[in-house]
This record gives sequence, C-alpha cells and structure tokens, in this order.
Amino acid sequence: MRKQTSWAATVTLGILAVIACGGMVRAQEDKPKETPQTELPPPDADGFISLFNGKDLTYWEGYPGYWSVKDDAITGSETSDKSLHTFLVLSASKADPAKFANFEIHFSYRWTEQGRGGNSGLQFRSKIIDEKTYRVGGYQADLDVNGQYDGGYYDEAGVAGGRGIFARRGFITTYDSSGGKGATKQEPIPSGKNSAELKKLIKPLGEWNSYVLIADKDHISSTVNGEPTAELIDDSPKALKDGVIAFQIHQGATMTIQFKDIKIKFIK
Repeated sequence: MRKQTSWAATVTLGILAVIACGGMVRAQEDKPKETPQTELPPPDADGFISLFNGKDLTYWEGYPGYWSVKDDAITGSETSDKSLHTFLVLSASKADPAKFANFEIHFSYRWTEQGRGGNSGLQFRSKIIDEKTYRVGGYQADLDVNGQYDGGYYDEAGVAGGRGIFARRGFITTYDSSGGKGATKQEPIPSGKNSAELKKLIKPLGEWNSYVLIADKDHISSTVNGEPTAELIDDSPKALKDGVIAFQIHQGATMTIQFKDIKIKFIK
C-alpha cells in the first residue's frame, strides 16, 4: 500500500523544490563564460596558420544562435523573422588588433540557402562597434548570394570614412589625400575581366568558392576562384591600418553561408 503524504508536507516539498531550482539557475548564471581562445596554432611549413579546426568554433566568438559548425564548416544562419546584423570575430584579432595589419588570408565559402536574399563578407582591419551584438565596421571583402559583389570592397558601417562600395571588382582603385583631410578617389583603372565576366566565375548555390585576400600596407588585392578581382591602393587619411578579422551575417534575409579552409600568413 502506497503511503499518503499530508497536504502540509506536499507544500513544504514544493517550496524546497523551487528553492533548489532557483539555486541551480543562479549557479548557472554565476558560472563564468568560457574564455575565448586567443592563442593560435603554430604555422605550417609555408607559414600559414589554420584559423578553423573543422570541429568547433575554437578561436572564434559571436552572438549565440547564429553561428555553428555543420558539414565540417563554420555556418552562419538566420531567418527573416529572427534576423540580426552580427559577426563572428576571430578572438586573437580582438585581443591584439595591431598584429592583424598585414597578411594573406585564404578561405572557401558557399551559400546553401538563398531564401529572399543574403549578404555576407570578410571583415579585415575592422573595429568592433557594438560588443553586445558583435557588430563590426571597417573594410569588408563583400560576398552576396547572387554573386553581384564578390571580389570587391565595402566600407561596413562607414568606419573607413563612409565610402560605401569604395573599390569595385574589375578595377584598380586608388585613394589619396590630395583633397586635404578627406579621401580623394582617382579614376578607377580596369584591371582585366569586367564585373559581368567575373560574376560568371562565381559558383552556384551549394558549390564552394575559393577566396584569397592580401593586405600589405596600403595595397589590398583579392582573388576569387583563381581570378584577380579587385585591387585597392588606400593612401587616404581614412585608411585603416589594422583591426579585427570577422565573418558577417547581414540582417534582413533568410540565409545560410558556410566557411572552411581558413588560414592566414602574416606579412612583415
């Protein structure tokens, strides 16, 4: 026969359970956050340092719920009803932005879901402008789901002087300080294939593209799928000299983008 419990005993047990549960929640809240990994692995024989281990987001930090590892790739996802303009930041570059001034970086990327659009990019020589949401501004190697801008450069959040799309693919673009304190843009010079021809080289959804970006002092250049796309010579007072490395999820679309084979070599 099951022993019956009195009403008072039941209430007492309930109160104790609530107190215990509250203690567990407080313990979880008080638990310190995991310290970002800022020490990168050693370089390989060619001097490149791997920035992704293929398993988890070691070396990176971002807003919860938007970044993960799927299919052995860093994956940024959002839906239009759960959308946030946010970035996945390389912790080592956040800890020591001056170190990330001159470098050569390689990565592969692909779009896996078009939805109603999608825009992303690689931030470099950039600044964190909102710690809470991991918002970053500065130089961006632009990427979009329709391949319209891949290979060109965009001034994210106006941090590099409010220049918008300031170096289009298919051109050598030069800025100098001849106008005084502002950035003076010289007439861009065609560098080879035009934008329409370069767009044809961008792989369709689900297929991987390769990207190489070199930032060496005032000279920045990109190659997508083995083809040079844009060159920027930035001698303007608005030029950014160093800063964080980050990948972007642009607010406003249902999208998924993936990155892998990420490695960097510093240029002295």
